[in-house]
Amino acid sequence: MTDRELQLKAIALRRALLRLIFNAGAGHTGGGLSCIDILNALYNRILNVSPESFGDPLRDRYVQSKGHAVEALYVVLADRGFFPVSDLDSVGHYGSRYVGHPTRHILGIEMNTGALGHGLSICVGMALAAKMDGAQYRVFALLGDGELAEGSNWEAALAAAHYRLDNLVAILDHNKLQITGPTREIMCNEPLEDKWRAFGWTVRCVNGHDYAELTRALTDAPAPGQPTFIVANTIKGKGVRFMEHVSKWHHGVPSELELSQAMTDLDAEEAQLRSDASVP
Repeated sequence: MTDRELQLKAIALRRALLRLIFNAGAGHTGGGLSCIDILNALYNRILNVSPESFGDPLRDRYVQSKGHAVEALYVVLADRGFFPVSDLDSVGHYGSRYVGHPTRHILGIEMNTGALGHGLSICVGMALAAKMDGAQYRVFALLGDGELAEGSNWEAALAAAHYRLDNLVAILDHNKLQITGPTREIMCNEPLEDKWRAFGWTVRCVNGHDYAELTRALTDAPAPGQPTFIVANTIKGKGVRFMEHVSKWHHGVPSELELSQAMTDLDAEEAQLRSDASVP
């Protein structure tokens, strides 16, 4: 897919995410909107995985460590055909398999997550297994910046460098806000790039909403024997003006009026994209 096609798809995915959360009456809106572009790039350009190949031992692995943003993963997996789009209507409802954190009951989900700080450790194990088996698949983890306060991430970072896991990529959805406010004020994790380099990782810093930058960061070869850490600078609530950079939308559910306003913003973004493409 071209960058423009991915941009248009991202708008559709954001619409689906907002409708899902509105219908469910619960969900993590801001962080879902901030990581949509990362997931869109991974599943439509990077990952060697599909509904047909999900049982293949040589498939790429993706683990969403920031499991509370599972709604974003649901809409991307549905769009890729891992399950019917109509299943999204049941998210958060009684008896549904689609609950508020990733679960392996759903095709396309590698690991149950949600307790923050576990995903990277799981991915270290997966990447180490690939090395031991001589397999060529890659392992990807998506982290939240508030999540980095969990010490298990840093134990995993040490282990990944020690075992020279250059088949491992950790991506930080760096929207700089967590549930109670700016990460810098709650538990400052800066300087991020210096810290991860000191732990022995190749570090790349990108605009997490720019598909060309994301693609380069996700495909360029790491230094031999070094895992890759990508700081994807994103905007919490991306695409909806009244949600952007606002911490209360970490898990806010839009009202009917707010949903309408959000859709208007996304409609305007789509119209601008199509207009720009028509200009010679």
